[in-house]
Amino acid sequence: MEFKNDTESFDLMTEKLYAAVISDSLDKIGIRDNVMRHDIRPLYPEAVVVGRALTVLCVDVYEVSKEPYKMEMEAVDSLKPNDVLVCSTNRSTRTCFWGELLSTAARARGARGAVIDGFTRDTKQIIEMRFPVFATGISAVDSNGRSEVIAYNIPIECGDVPVNPGDIVFGDYDGVVVIPQGVEKKVIEAALEKVSGENLTRDELRKGVKLTEVYKKYGVL
Repeated sequence: MEFKNDTESFDLMTEKLYAAVISDSLDKIGIRDNVMRHDIRPLYPEAVVVGRALTVLCVDVYEVSKEPYKMEMEAVDSLKPNDVLVCSTNRSTRTCFWGELLSTAARARGARGAVIDGFTRDTKQIIEMRFPVFATGISAVDSNGRSEVIAYNIPIECGDVPVNPGDIVFGDYDGVVVIPQGVEKKVIEAALEKVSGENLTRDELRKGVKLTEVYKKYGVL
């Protein structure tokens, strides 16, 4: 299957696919550890995020900066349409990386969401915006004097999964999956094929056909 552009591809993935079937498709080609840790959760159940990773590395600090948010703002300003900001805070629990104004700026740049291995705030406003944010927790604190972005668009680890700039990130209520660029076409096609098989399987199960018989026929579970 050929897509004209990322927008077409990601819109189709949002409509047709889900994290579990993408994980299964990665398993099929031997990539078995690309689902992020279970504690990275969406702010609202219907959130679905899919796009290319713009990676951010954030670390704890212990003094108020003379130039607060400098590289954080650079990273957000560098977002392009169809990007997803993916941030590693090294699992920090003392800072809050994301919030409503960053969500507003990211959406204006055409970004599709954010995945944070760390905390977010302004959750009511973000939920009202329906901007897909996935995070490990919620806190009211500001990041200034607690953390700083030290690099972006570099390889990081988020949710215990390696993420490279440009990898496809897909998240829904079941979790967040990373598709490496080198296998993205193969994985997306396999996932779409499996969804088709699952639909046929579901139809027969609803008719009362035994699970073992349906699995023997379609090989999908």
